[in-house]
Amino acid sequence: MNIWGRLLKWSGWKVSVTAPRRDKCVICVAPHTSNWDFILGLATYRSLGRKANFLMKEFWFFFPLKYILRAFGGIPVPAKKNGSSLTEKIVDLFRKSKYVNLAVTPEGTRSRKEKWRTGFLYISYEAQVPIQLGIIDYAKKEIRINEEFYPSSDIEKDMKYVKKFYANSANAARYPEKFTI
Repeated sequence: MNIWGRLLKWSGWKVSVTAPRRDKCVICVAPHTSNWDFILGLATYRSLGRKANFLMKEFWFFFPLKYILRAFGGIPVPAKKNGSSLTEKIVDLFRKSKYVNLAVTPEGTRSRKEKWRTGFLYISYEAQVPIQLGIIDYAKKEIRINEEFYPSSDIEKDMKYVKKFYANSANAARYPEKFTI
């Protein structure tokens, strides 16, 4: 067990990951209601001996924090559209790289959000990589990644599948009142 696994165990967290180890995949994690989700997700993936990339507001990529965030796999998301699609850039990253495990939160924010973002579905479909569904369950102190699927070209149908998976997960959130599907 590495230092990440020891930290999780010491703090009372369990890790249950039965989804297959992939060189390329999108890891969808919900509910996302706290900054602790990032720390716990990072520790979990590192405890498995894996690295994951993650999307984060460009705002956070300032000196010297940007070097730390990039070292941990951070990909800055520009606040303003600059003509090229972030989705296209991420798909291109999947195509050019041997290893990309991209962690995303479909809500896109820690606040209550009725409309979830669909970019991760487009990325997965276009890059032809599976989506693994993960939950950080504060009630049980357990982090799970046990479900995997390949999206179709029907984004609406795929989002219904994802939301159905998370439908009963509000109590898993650190702040359940901030989670909705």
